[in-house]
Amino acid sequence: MKPPLTVLAVVATGTLTAALLAATAQGTPVPTPDSPVGIRLPDDAAPGAVPRPTADPGTAHPTDDLESGNDLIAIGPADDPTGKPTPGTPTPGPTTPTPTTDPTTPPANPACPGVQITPEDDAAKVVAGAAAGTTFCFTKGLHRIGTTIAPKSNQVLTGENGAVLTGSIPLTQWAANGDDWVTTGVLPPAYTQTGQCEDNVANICYLREQVFVDGKHLTRVASRDKVAAGTFYADYTANAVYLGTDPRKKSVEMSKTATAIASNAASVTVRGLTIEHFATAPQGGALVLGPKWRATGNEVRWNHAVGVMLVNADGATLEKNSIHDNGQLGVGQYSTTNGTITENDVRNNNTDGFWIADWESGGIKTTWSNGGTVSGNLIKDNRGVGLWSDAYDDNRTFSDNTIVDNAADGIRFEIGRNGVIEKNLVTGNGHGTGRGSGKSLWDGGGININTSSNVTVRDNVVGNNVNGIAIQSRTRGSGPWGVNLLRDITVTGNLITMRGGTTATGMVQNSGAVIPAGEVTLDKNTYRLDSLTSTRFQKTGRWYTARQWQQEGQDPTSTFTQNRLPPPR
Repeated sequence: MKPPLTVLAVVATGTLTAALLAATAQGTPVPTPDSPVGIRLPDDAAPGAVPRPTADPGTAHPTDDLESGNDLIAIGPADDPTGKPTPGTPTPGPTTPTPTTDPTTPPANPACPGVQITPEDDAAKVVAGAAAGTTFCFTKGLHRIGTTIAPKSNQVLTGENGAVLTGSIPLTQWAANGDDWVTTGVLPPAYTQTGQCEDNVANICYLREQVFVDGKHLTRVASRDKVAAGTFYADYTANAVYLGTDPRKKSVEMSKTATAIASNAASVTVRGLTIEHFATAPQGGALVLGPKWRATGNEVRWNHAVGVMLVNADGATLEKNSIHDNGQLGVGQYSTTNGTITENDVRNNNTDGFWIADWESGGIKTTWSNGGTVSGNLIKDNRGVGLWSDAYDDNRTFSDNTIVDNAADGIRFEIGRNGVIEKNLVTGNGHGTGRGSGKSLWDGGGININTSSNVTVRDNVVGNNVNGIAIQSRTRGSGPWGVNLLRDITVTGNLITMRGGTTATGMVQNSGAVIPAGEVTLDKNTYRLDSLTSTRFQKTGRWYTARQWQQEGQDPTSTFTQNRLPPPR
């Protein structure tokens, strides 16, 4: 068996792409996803329906989705796509795990069959002592995981409702210290910094321990004098933890174990568990899937770095999980062929201050992977990129996702090839502030294609993002496919709303990465603009109105409409 910790790292210009294979953890069934009321659609979309273009040139442009009083002014041919494909929305996981049959051990709870693991058991030891193919049931209660659970092939790890796997330890010995409270002897030795933080002066996001008071996540501060209510400071030299909140008569926990569940064994199933409070290292997961694993109906929350990682997880499936409030990233995938990430609710990740604009934080990120899909997920309110393919993904499809109100790009496809981005709803993204944030096409958009080749962007609804579709040609060095270049990009059949600020769709390029003529094609899209005389299009530093854009040879048969609603706030 391989050792439990393996570090794999790849460096691309401007981005560190690494996968830290650590232990893994699981969660509880997915709650019912938000109703449509909770999702900010393009402001000019009709209530209850999101108009979406398709490739049907014989259908007239729809007008019933525009609010009364808005003018529809077509300045291109009327053969633009007009259908309404529906974006995928995550569906909840099962409220009770599906029973399986174990002919040797009659289950005490028919809904959770197999060998029972109670909160008093050493779960890693129980699993290690059983044969391949064994089914385990974690009983209801808090299971403290001090050693990573390493399943064998075809084992099933499931749980009763209320089964929680935690990587934290209780902190009970506190003493008053001025206005604060202190406990000692609980921290590990200081360790090396990895990762990049939004606050690149204090650089504390790489510190792995989190502290919770009555289940509430405290904010780490960089020095003793910054301690206040709701915060904590860890002094590794003195091995002391300071709180600004009175811990008396409260439950105080500190994350300590790095990973809940991980192994290289094939065909493991993990379902119906809550996995929380693991002190994962940056780019490491609380739950780490291996080849042909299936993780479904889990809740993975409040872990320091990544909630769930797929690492060398060929053929693995991550579906119908709730993955939220993790410190760096909801889901990461590295070096995986034909992985499936589908119908998950991924929200509110990057709670611990990783760099929002340009370092692996936010919703879902995949790297160095071939084939497979990311589809039907709700990716919402993450402090970073919503869905990010970075560094040598090949033949990947992102489809039917609902990607809403993430701080950076909705979708970023960077240094990859042979990608398809289709039928996604992408709205309200890129309006975060902080280091590296901005409004130009260099800063991104609802969908951002960066120095990639043979990528098709089709039939998406893209509305009210910092920009519409940003196509970036940058100097990014060389990789396994030779020099990284922007080539063969097709943008078609999309509905793109741009109605405020500096919002634009178009292309930017470095002087050393000039885009050859004919390598980027935009056509048969539908644009909704605040004004037909607004400069909402850009090509390598020059700005254009809709008509000028067509005169430049772009979007020759697309339709441009004027919408008089005020711009979104």
